[in-house]
Amino acid sequence: MSGTAPAAQPTPKRKRAAKPNGQWKIDGRAPLNHNEEFKLEDDGLNVRERIESVYAREGFDAIADDDLHGRFRWWGLYTQRRPGIDGGRTAKLETSELEDRYFMMRVRIDGGALTLEQLRVIAGISEEFGRGTADVTDRQNIQLHWVQIEDVPEIWRRLESVGLSTTEACGDVSRVILGSPVAGVAAEEILDPTPTIREIKERFIGDPELSNLPRKFKTAVTGHPSQDVVHEINDISLVGVVHPELGAGYDLWVGGGLSTNAHLAQRLGAFVAPEHAAEVWLGVTSIFRDYGYRRLRNRARLKFLMADWGPERFREVLEEEYLGWRLPDGPAPQRPTRTGDHVGVHRQKDGRYYVGLSPVVGRVGGRLLNRLADLMQDHGAGRLRLTPYQKIVVLDVPEDDVEAFVAGAREIGLEAEPSLFRRTTMACTGIQFCKLAIVDTKDTAEGVIRDLDERLADVADRLPEQLTLHINGCPNSCARIQTADIGLKGQIITDEVGEQVPGFQVHLGGELSGYANDGGVTGRTVRGLKVPATGIADYVERLVRSYLRHRQDPEQGFADWARTADEELVA
Repeated sequence: MSGTAPAAQPTPKRKRAAKPNGQWKIDGRAPLNHNEEFKLEDDGLNVRERIESVYAREGFDAIADDDLHGRFRWWGLYTQRRPGIDGGRTAKLETSELEDRYFMMRVRIDGGALTLEQLRVIAGISEEFGRGTADVTDRQNIQLHWVQIEDVPEIWRRLESVGLSTTEACGDVSRVILGSPVAGVAAEEILDPTPTIREIKERFIGDPELSNLPRKFKTAVTGHPSQDVVHEINDISLVGVVHPELGAGYDLWVGGGLSTNAHLAQRLGAFVAPEHAAEVWLGVTSIFRDYGYRRLRNRARLKFLMADWGPERFREVLEEEYLGWRLPDGPAPQRPTRTGDHVGVHRQKDGRYYVGLSPVVGRVGGRLLNRLADLMQDHGAGRLRLTPYQKIVVLDVPEDDVEAFVAGAREIGLEAEPSLFRRTTMACTGIQFCKLAIVDTKDTAEGVIRDLDERLADVADRLPEQLTLHINGCPNSCARIQTADIGLKGQIITDEVGEQVPGFQVHLGGELSGYANDGGVTGRTVRGLKVPATGIADYVERLVRSYLRHRQDPEQGFADWARTADEELVA
């Protein structure tokens, strides 16, 4: 019998097994990268003993590599950038080649709250151990530089003597808790978040059960209707709302974060009573610890788990596996009716005043902080708050002292009535101290503010109350470029004559929930739109004038216009 042989069938390809994500509850605790290895070998909190007993005595050269580049972060310490290394070499050199023998130190200030005594201690540390440096960060911390390892124990002693610390100021832990800068004093606040912040801090910060998270974990809590803690870009946020039946409490948001892959937090639709806030925080943090992705560092933030799960599943796991009870559904926060930076003079509910002051892009320094402390003491103000906008809010100024206090603050370089761009410009640390930076930020921003004040003086009365300019030294978005009206991402660019120069990629039209919009949105990146550092003021002036000429009506906000305008109008 004749016939043809059947055709050979292709061998079916085996499906490659998915690589584990390093989720402890699913994949076990076997470490899948070096960061996870050193964290399991010895908890980051344990390095303090070695700093005090060994490294501070024997010096920088005695520091073990995994301590220096890993565990030191758990105590707020990073090596700072060696002077003289240009931004074009940032990505080409090893960390050991980029770093100096000095440290950046973050002082953890939960809720941004400082007493007069604490302010003086920080100022003294800056002057004695930090070459006078001090920056207000957009995380309500104070950041110092030029710290030597030999001085760290004494710095800790002084901070802790007044109730401050650097515990978990950096690292794969719960970072500083953002809190409303006007907690407990604002007449219009929905509820005072201070007890919630205090409980979370006292119960969980420094707890070895929570000191090995997949990556950083950021918290924000506010009871103020301006939503003044940038809640959409934190891993967990509790935002003040009024439940129609249960009264004042919090709306729960999870999974925000920027960096190179921006995600805005999502509402879980759950109402959190104040007495349950700490337990809910623990539940969300524990989910991150147990289910967070640990294999790849660039996918280890909670935002990636939230993106995969979605808010419904996240809430289900929170309630069933961690709380053991269901959270009631609750209302969303109402749209704010004012800005949340608290700049200017505002009446407190007790009849005194709080005054929001603007340093230039967060730069203060020990000398300025000491002069501020003197000014506060002279006018009977014993407390202040730092803000997520690199601002300072002084509380409890008597009514009769307000005018003199504002004038005195102006004399020392702090402005209660700043120009638009002094008020709204933020900048990260930049190449001056940061090993990741590519371009200068602080000095650049200061010059841009000065230039724009002059160039736009003729249209100042037509500009919106808020028009944010955020300047970042690298792609990591510490200055929140994706949520600014104008965000500038530092990089080396080619200028018009073919030279490699410091410059910025432009992002436009980002914003967070505020009085001018109903919700947060990340901005657009205009393809090919890059600006040399020396040309920022030229570009921003041109852009602002284009907005004033081409906006649909006087009520159209800049961000809305910039997201939708033709490219030729924003170039």
